[in-house]
Amino acid sequence: MHRSSSSRWIGLAAALALLAVPLHSAPALAEPNKPVTVMTRNLYLGADIQRPIRATAGLTGAAAFVALGNANHVTREIVDRTNFPRRSELLAAEIAGAKPDLIGVQEVALWRHGPLELPGAGSPGALNATTVDYDFLAILLQDLRQAGVPYKAVVVQQESDVEAPAFVGNPFTGTATQGRDVRLTVRDVILLRASSNLRVLNSGSGQYDARLVLSVAGLPASFVRGFNWVDVTQGSGRSFRFVNTHLEAFSSDLALAQAMELLTGPAGDRGRTTIIGCDCNSDPLNNTVKPTDPLRTPHNGPYNFITGPGGFTDLWLTWRPAEQGWTSGLNETVDEPAPPSFDHRIDMIFARPAPGEQVRVVAGDVTGATSAAKDPVTGLWPSDHAGVVLTLSR
Repeated sequence: MHRSSSSRWIGLAAALALLAVPLHSAPALAEPNKPVTVMTRNLYLGADIQRPIRATAGLTGAAAFVALGNANHVTREIVDRTNFPRRSELLAAEIAGAKPDLIGVQEVALWRHGPLELPGAGSPGALNATTVDYDFLAILLQDLRQAGVPYKAVVVQQESDVEAPAFVGNPFTGTATQGRDVRLTVRDVILLRASSNLRVLNSGSGQYDARLVLSVAGLPASFVRGFNWVDVTQGSGRSFRFVNTHLEAFSSDLALAQAMELLTGPAGDRGRTTIIGCDCNSDPLNNTVKPTDPLRTPHNGPYNFITGPGGFTDLWLTWRPAEQGWTSGLNETVDEPAPPSFDHRIDMIFARPAPGEQVRVVAGDVTGATSAAKDPVTGLWPSDHAGVVLTLSR
């Protein structure tokens, strides 16, 4: 799948011309069939990972390295403060209440640390930190078991894997304290409820060629995004494909390129009913352009591509109005007062039925977005996103 940069951008520019295509209409009513419940859920990494990028902007050499280390220390402290072990309990209760058959889960972080490595005395940025601080997947699966609704991870796809120094002070003047390397590995996962009658026929995953590559304080940082999928069936019934993906947040040009890869890859077969759970980072009501995007892709470009040329239906809009489905906008520390400041929608469930088949929403909800979801002791919300759960008849 590794195409040249120029050919990818030419294809992307051509796709922009298609964004005016009207949205795919809602599917017709399906014949009675045993319903399937699906969910998309972003767990939240635990902090704003753009902080080190902002802190080092315009700096070089030792000054950039010091700014990077101090910014990483703050970021890692906020990860502790946002307390995933407690948030996981909230998420498990939320999932146990909805009991989805399949969940597309994004930002399933693995936080690790290791000895501090400095320029000239180690290999800064090398991926060698191994001491586990938080394994979001293991924690959530354990909490789901304790909630009485066990799930199994049927596909785990690793995305970004970055390591960088974290400290307070300046190691070059001997004033640094609390020094260590911090490593973040991001995964996207598909979970299947252990008691579901769905049977997995096939599965797969991959990373997008289109990705954000930066140099932060002289250290390479590649922000990798990807997808995973399962083909499932109910007994001898008709099968369908469930796809989970997380598109680029910091570039709509790249998010659109990734959507193109998705719809020519695992979600490309129009002869198969396909359902996508997506943190799309694309608000259908936002047509602004990020100043760093040279192709001038609007924020809603990836969404319009999926629901226009891609032929997928935004299922939430067949169930409730957009304003009842806000899923994003919470603060970094996820402890703001109720009601939460969710003010736009970037988490979606899409469907494109095979010829002769239909998909209909028979129940739906946005989860983790009411005052009841907030932990009364810590003040934490389950995530900086809300979840979307839909029960579908085919």
